[in-house]
Amino acid sequence: MKPVIFGVSGHTLTQDERAFFKDADPLGYILFKRNCGDRVQMRALTDSIRDLTGRADVPILIDQEGGRVARMQAPVWPEFPAGSAFNALYETAPISAIEAARANYHALGLMLYEVGVNVDCAPLLDVVQPEVTQAIGDRAFGGDPMQVAALGRAAIEGLRRGGVVGVVKHMPGHGRALVDSHLELPRVTADAATLEVDIEPFRSNNQAPMGMTCHVVFEAWDAERPATLSRKVISEIVRGSIGFDGLLMTDDIDMKALSGTPGEKAAQALDAGCDVVLDCWARMDEMIEIVGLIDDATPECIARLDRAMETVADGAQQPGMVELIAIRDELLALA
Repeated sequence: MKPVIFGVSGHTLTQDERAFFKDADPLGYILFKRNCGDRVQMRALTDSIRDLTGRADVPILIDQEGGRVARMQAPVWPEFPAGSAFNALYETAPISAIEAARANYHALGLMLYEVGVNVDCAPLLDVVQPEVTQAIGDRAFGGDPMQVAALGRAAIEGLRRGGVVGVVKHMPGHGRALVDSHLELPRVTADAATLEVDIEPFRSNNQAPMGMTCHVVFEAWDAERPATLSRKVISEIVRGSIGFDGLLMTDDIDMKALSGTPGEKAAQALDAGCDVVLDCWARMDEMIEIVGLIDDATPECIARLDRAMETVADGAQQPGMVELIAIRDELLALA
């Protein structure tokens, strides 16, 4: 098994993809809007991936946060609110906000579970600062680390009840970045003491099954390399100070914050200590290069993967999605 998660190109696997994936045996797959037609089509696609791999619990990921980050969209699927909705409620009714978040992500998990998606790249545990890039903005749960931690914990639990593994992101914190790492490399100049605020929600949720790094340079920790490519940040901060021992994946390796070819970046991230590389765009030449430049998954990676997927082994739990959305909306109306 190769420690990489690949995207697929369309509503069905092409013959070339089938042949390549069968041979390469990537750890998992990630879906985007281009892969989401309707319920029947998506279920057929995810079933075909499971059949191809021979793994009933193969990770099939999606970025379905709510708000502007939603690959499965209306009118086929219901809309879900961004993190800022729960932030607004928390300011006046913290317990209600936590319950609303849990119900929301439980409903979202049920929606994903129905179409065979078993991992959601959510929730964000980034603590936003006043000057944060809009790449984060309203996606986050707020600027108070205790609040972000509490809402994030509720989101992870809600997804688990829906039969879906949550991925906490973006470790060790994207909330101070002033530029969008999709487009350029952010640099954070805050000192180590100040950065304790950023890592606190991740530390409070260090038992999360999966996590995602950020492509951000933290000068206090490693002034040369972004977190994804930094042995020091992965070892001393993510695994050390935060205490995270779940499956650690990169953010999309194709983002412009990182330089080099996809294969070079993938190899560097794994060498830095990430368990898995995320490559989203289903470009066959890039996927071939990545597979050619990385080794097989380590025993530690496979053990972390198995532990993560076991957290949802019992499948989805009731009540139903409509009832959960009604509970969420009644609570959010309190804001």
